[in-house]
Amino acid sequence: MSNPTYILGGHQTDFAKVWSRNGQDLSDMTRETTLGTLEACGLDASAIESIHVGNAFGELQRQQAHLGAMVAQVVPELWGVPAMRHEGACASASLAVLSAMAEIEAGRYDCVLVLGVEEFKNLPGNEASMNQNAAAWQGHEGFDCKFMWPAAFGRVAQEYEQRYGLDRRHLNRIAEINYTNAKSNPLAQTRKWAFDERSFTDDDEANPWIEPGTRRQDCGQITDGGAGIVLASPRFAAEHARRTGRSLEGMARITGWGHRNAGLRLQDKFDRSRDEAYVFPHLRTALEDAWRRAGVSGVADMDGVETHDCFTTTEYVAIDHLGLTPPGQSWQAVEDGSIAPGGRCPINMSGGLIGCGHPVGATGSRMLLDAARQVTGTADAAQIDGARRLQTLNIGGSCATVVSFVVEGA
Repeated sequence: MSNPTYILGGHQTDFAKVWSRNGQDLSDMTRETTLGTLEACGLDASAIESIHVGNAFGELQRQQAHLGAMVAQVVPELWGVPAMRHEGACASASLAVLSAMAEIEAGRYDCVLVLGVEEFKNLPGNEASMNQNAAAWQGHEGFDCKFMWPAAFGRVAQEYEQRYGLDRRHLNRIAEINYTNAKSNPLAQTRKWAFDERSFTDDDEANPWIEPGTRRQDCGQITDGGAGIVLASPRFAAEHARRTGRSLEGMARITGWGHRNAGLRLQDKFDRSRDEAYVFPHLRTALEDAWRRAGVSGVADMDGVETHDCFTTTEYVAIDHLGLTPPGQSWQAVEDGSIAPGGRCPINMSGGLIGCGHPVGATGSRMLLDAARQVTGTADAAQIDGARRLQTLNIGGSCATVVSFVVEGA
């Protein structure tokens, strides 16, 4: 990309925190994320020219909408700044990023704040789970289940089994890697969780079935949390680098992006790809778009990936669609250690959605923040040695909304 969008820095809240237990809610989360992001970037609120908020379920979880205006409500220094909210299920914050980038590329603004915020723990788990069903096609998915998303991604596992064969040992290993990675992340929801030798097996007691095709350890962790970043034009980033004594070349920047959509219903996607190489061809195209715009050949040019693993099956899909293996052969990259720390393309050093946690509307911005930390050498215990280029893959619904970014450093 001739004119990349720079990431000046960002902030993530503690994904283990249950905000309602502290008498707090989405507004407090918005305030902390905003102020933390400005502080991390060394920016005064007066530098922010536009604001984009990613949130999926505020109306259902808190009866609270209009979250663009919430930012000025809780951070009065931003009163008067243009702001808007974006919803695309789990990809909400990535859509906010795309809109912010478009404003910068169009020359409207030079410095834009992007927030992702989501609160889930204020309601009982079953109620929160029902609310998430809004990201599917209500009443039209065509299968009976107690839990929509474990059932849907269980069907993805079954689709892989039918097309290519699938060994559950590889799904269990994906879960184990991500939970282990989370122990090195001080902001991960599961960093203190304990497991035994049966946890990552098909033991029906230690790892019971939730829905056909999905066991408990296959599931990402819905949680509370916020993640913010500031995006800037090359001109603003250069001035900011001079002001803060940083090197422009050493700052993180988005050099490529891909964004594709399909319909809501899962079965329609299976039907349309029946004779295709990939189960989700539009997902593959989004990745290819990001590579083309970044001027790279593919995943071989990446030092790591932050991918959507709302379930182990989602990461399994990402592995072959990224091209780490031929279509349907994702197990190879699991078995040979490619995706583990120290492998040829470590995936989810943050812990991913399974280990770090999944506050739905914040996941896209959290991924970008972790990618930026990797390419600037500031990922601490999660650092990939010598990382200079990472890719993110953020998915909403049953791969209905797909967004990918390529992030580069020095």
